[in-house]
Amino acid sequence: MASKNTYAFLGPVGTFTELALAQVKDAKNANKLPVSTVQEAIDAVVSKKAFRAIIPVENSIEGGVSATLDALANTKGIRIYGEYLVPVTFNLVAKPGTKLSDVKIVSTHPTAYAQCRGWLQEKLPNHSHIPATSTAQAAVALLEKNSIADAAIAANSITDHYKLTVLAKNIGDNKNAQTRFIEIGLADTPTKRSGKDKTSIIVELPEDRPGALLEMLEQFAARGVNLSRIESRPVGDQLGRYRFNIDAQGHIDDEAIAEALKGLHRFSPNIIFLGSYPRADKGKSEHNGNNSNKEFDTAENWLKQLRKGR
Repeated sequence: MASKNTYAFLGPVGTFTELALAQVKDAKNANKLPVSTVQEAIDAVVSKKAFRAIIPVENSIEGGVSATLDALANTKGIRIYGEYLVPVTFNLVAKPGTKLSDVKIVSTHPTAYAQCRGWLQEKLPNHSHIPATSTAQAAVALLEKNSIADAAIAANSITDHYKLTVLAKNIGDNKNAQTRFIEIGLADTPTKRSGKDKTSIIVELPEDRPGALLEMLEQFAARGVNLSRIESRPVGDQLGRYRFNIDAQGHIDDEAIAEALKGLHRFSPNIIFLGSYPRADKGKSEHNGNNSNKEFDTAENWLKQLRKGR
C-alpha cells in the first residue's frame, strides 16, 4: 500500500492545485509530489507512488476539465474522497525589469488564458499566447535562459515562491471565479455519510434513441435527487457516442441515492461509481418528496408485511 504521507499534485510549486492541497487536513505534514499532468497524478496513485492526488475537475467559468473527466472514465480502481474550492485570482508576472509595454508573448495554462481574455484584449491587443501545462510552469519558464515568453499569467501566490515582478493584479474577467478540485485515491469504502455529501458517477446511455437521456435523468427525479452537475464527454470509439459525468447531491448510504444507482445499473451498459464524499460548500443534501431513509425503511417494512400475508 502507498505511504499515507505522499500526495501528488499538479506542479510545480505555486499552482492553484497546491492551494487546494493546502486545504487537505491529512496532508498538512505529508510529502508533496509535483507532477506535470492530470494523468500523471492519477497514475501516481494507481502505481502507489502516492496515497492520494489532488486534481482540478471543474471551473466556474470554463466548466469541466476535459483531461480529468476523460482520465476518470478510463482509469479503473480509483475513487473520489473529497473536494475543495479555490478562488481563482490571476496576476500577470514577468522577470524583474520588464514593463507592461515590453510584453508581446504571454504564457499560461489554456484555462487561465480563457479567463483573462477580456483584459488581454484591452491591455495587450497584439500579444501572442504560448500554452503551458500549468500557470506555475509558465511562470517558472520565464526564469529560464531560453524563455520565449515575456510574461505569464499565474496565481497571485506565485511571487511567494519565485523572483518575479507583478505587472498587473487580478486580471481575470470574472472576479468571483472558482475552481473545484477533487482528492483521488485507490478504491475503498466511501467516506462516512454526513448529510452534506455528493456522489459522482459516469453513465453511458444504452443506445442512441429518443428519450434515452430522459430515462436516465428520471432515475434521479423519481427519488427526489438533485443533480449539481451533468456534463457529456465523447466515448471516443465513434461519433455520436457520449458518456455523462454526473454529480448528485447525497451519499450512497442515502436510500434515495442507492435506489437511483440500482436503477441506473439496470438501465446503463456501463456505469462507473467514482465515490461519495463531503461537499465543499457544506450544504445539506436532502432529497425532495417522500425520499428520506426513514420513509424508504417504512415502505420496505410495509412490503415485507405484505409478502408475509399480513
